[in-house]
Amino acid sequence: MKIAVLGYSGSGKSTLGKYLSQLYGIPVLYLDTVQFLPNWQERDRGEAIEMVAQFMNQDSWVIDGNYTGFLQRERLEQADKIIFLNFHRVACLRRAYRRYRQNRGTSRESMANGCAEKLDAQFIWWILYAGRTAARRRHYRQVAEQYRDKTVVIKNQRELDAFMNRLEPDGN
Repeated sequence: MKIAVLGYSGSGKSTLGKYLSQLYGIPVLYLDTVQFLPNWQERDRGEAIEMVAQFMNQDSWVIDGNYTGFLQRERLEQADKIIFLNFHRVACLRRAYRRYRQNRGTSRESMANGCAEKLDAQFIWWILYAGRTAARRRHYRQVAEQYRDKTVVIKNQRELDAFMNRLEPDGN
């Protein structure tokens, strides 16, 4: 089984990715760990793409993250299921704030080592505005339309809880 988890920053992609990985016993790749090196330095693009390509060679996987430049088209084509977390921007900010309070000064499993949890003005702006441009929203609509038979769009925590409660370890 191959699962691509997409969504806005703070929507819970990494948490869902980890849950799916554990439920199905398959490896998970957090694309933030590919993008960043310690201290929020960006990894060489070619090296990052190669890391993603190698991970995708496995029979089963969960890949958490958007990063169109990291073989997104190929990920979506190969995925058996695409989950798009389309949470409201304020909900995402609340979730990011809660995550910051829980992880302040540490690096989460879904981040590169040495990338301490942060919630600065630039990231808040990204969550509320820059990460939700008309082009990005259009891209997500196109993904949902193009892959409608295998895409699940989840808009809030209630829908996410219901979705997770329906999952079975056999992949349904």
